[in-house]
Amino acid sequence: MLEEKLSSYALKNSSKHKIKKIKAGLVGCGSIGQEIAVLIAKEGIELTFIEVSEEKIKESLKNIGETIDHIINRWGMTAGDKRAILSRIKGSLSYEDLKDCSIVIEAINTKKWTPKQITRKDVFSNIEKHVGRDCVIASNASTIVISDLSVALKYPDRAIGVHFISPTLKTHIIEMNICSQTSPATIKFIKKFAATIEKEVIEVAGAPGNISTRLIVAMINEACELLMEGVAEVPEIDKTMMRGYGMQIGPFGLADRIGLDKLVKWMEGLYSEYGNPKYKTSPLIKRMVRAGMLGNECGEGFYFYKPDGTRYKKIGSVLTLGH
Repeated sequence: MLEEKLSSYALKNSSKHKIKKIKAGLVGCGSIGQEIAVLIAKEGIELTFIEVSEEKIKESLKNIGETIDHIINRWGMTAGDKRAILSRIKGSLSYEDLKDCSIVIEAINTKKWTPKQITRKDVFSNIEKHVGRDCVIASNASTIVISDLSVALKYPDRAIGVHFISPTLKTHIIEMNICSQTSPATIKFIKKFAATIEKEVIEVAGAPGNISTRLIVAMINEACELLMEGVAEVPEIDKTMMRGYGMQIGPFGLADRIGLDKLVKWMEGLYSEYGNPKYKTSPLIKRMVRAGMLGNECGEGFYFYKPDGTRYKKIGSVLTLGH
């Protein structure tokens, strides 16, 4: 496992990559949106996020504070750093508050995959009504074709996919998904923005699923096949990939961290797009989702978890999954 550095979490005293007067916007501040907000704000960038209710805004800010507290306890960020980060993050109900943004990222949490992406198209359209011509409009969604969203814009050249891989504070890359309409200026901006938040850009040419999601889905599905065939149990399959191939987390641990309900959404999107059986949701995952075994956040998935996320028990066999 790569050693994590305190400097990855602490506020930077200076940054040669800073983009002058940048201001970021975020539409949707669920779990991944909260990670993105902390990532951006800790680099000295002001961020406004849009949510659907005051309750959601308060909940997001509370969770963001708890995320920073976790970093303080483990990695040495100070209470002063926390105050500085929180001072840069504002919640709002109105798209009008995005008017001065240089970039707005759509990060809404849809419960199910929807073929026509109507909700995200509406978000893109609403963003464009309130921002300047030079504002980049990005989507964090991993299984969409960015051209499907760009058609909702008057200026589709500003549309781009920017996929943050969770946990965003620890991963070192973002996947930049472009389409034929994406302008060189938009691509250039994203590369500078990525450097500002200390991420390396991986360029993807308009493919739904990017690189990461397509590989993850296929691997997790195959791990489920091994489990259902009785080839090996959960910990042995994970250990093989971790000890044998240097992965920081095995396919089942990764599935739990992502959330099995989210995995189903990814798989449905990829299977609909490509029609390849390797993306079709494993019946084991479907059964677990129906049973409410969604992974880390609910305390039970392929493993069991304490409230702080610590894993404390392993599910050894598929036979233990019958609820």
